[in-house]
Amino acid sequence: MHDVQEWLMEGDPSIRWQVMRDLTDTGPDEVAAERAKVATEGHGARLLDRYADGAWAGGACFPGKDWRPPDGPIGDPDGQPWTATLPTLRLLREFGVDPTDPRVVAALDGVRDSCRWEYDGSRFFDGEVEPCINGGTVSVGAYFGQDVDRLVQRLLGEQLQDGGWNCEAENGSTRSSFHTTICVLEGLRDYEQTGGGPDVAAARRRGEEYLLHRKLSRRASTGEVADADWLQFSFPVQWHYDVLRGLDYFRSVGGTPDPRLAEAVDHVRSKQQALGTWALENTHPGLVHFELEDGDGTPSRWNTLRALRVLRWYDDAAR
Repeated sequence: MHDVQEWLMEGDPSIRWQVMRDLTDTGPDEVAAERAKVATEGHGARLLDRYADGAWAGGACFPGKDWRPPDGPIGDPDGQPWTATLPTLRLLREFGVDPTDPRVVAALDGVRDSCRWEYDGSRFFDGEVEPCINGGTVSVGAYFGQDVDRLVQRLLGEQLQDGGWNCEAENGSTRSSFHTTICVLEGLRDYEQTGGGPDVAAARRRGEEYLLHRKLSRRASTGEVADADWLQFSFPVQWHYDVLRGLDYFRSVGGTPDPRLAEAVDHVRSKQQALGTWALENTHPGLVHFELEDGDGTPSRWNTLRALRVLRWYDDAAR
């Protein structure tokens, strides 16, 4: 474990400060000092450097038609591009960039005032039509101190009878989606941490029950694993669901782990490699600003950090 922590601490500042906070007993001042580096060094600073004129890549969810990758295409050009404003802000939120850093504040002011959704031209923090997109928008809006109150109310009104959400509800679907539900839950969690009311907490708990009832991966109807891809761990997760993302969400809200998480936790344990790390798997294809890690099948600092902190939370509660 000690050697793995040393390896993690050789990574980007966005990794290091979270290792210090979640896996060690480092004091809060030292953690904060390391976190402050995210906006000025490494991956976080590189993402902030790509901001221009109120957006990343000239678009809200998709790059603008005149945008060209500054370093040439990186990633799979046949996949979804992950370089526009929403996926970039989600990544900065995952990095834990300081929302009060002057560069961050200036960028978010520009997004709020200038960025528009491709779907209908709405202002960025007013949201779009799909709840998976809007869940991500609430998450970054709450994290970066933007007004997303009306968007939250919209999501609360779109919760389905089974407790989750689905982007296909507008087309008549009455069953929730794991992908959409985790995106909305993360948004409600971040909003609630800024002072959201009891209606938000109640909706979040109903959404959590949707996942728990299915043990984070199984169909309610047959008990079978709904999608084998959910048993592989990717980073960045984008809008996709997997059980490590689900477990890291439950860890982030805290409390005593629900017994129905046990199967997913056992699966995480089973994926640990001989040297104590977890691999990068199932990278979601598409253009990216730059590669964060060395590709599928190689040891992943992000997956290792997330797996270790989930297991620490779960095992500490069992003691």
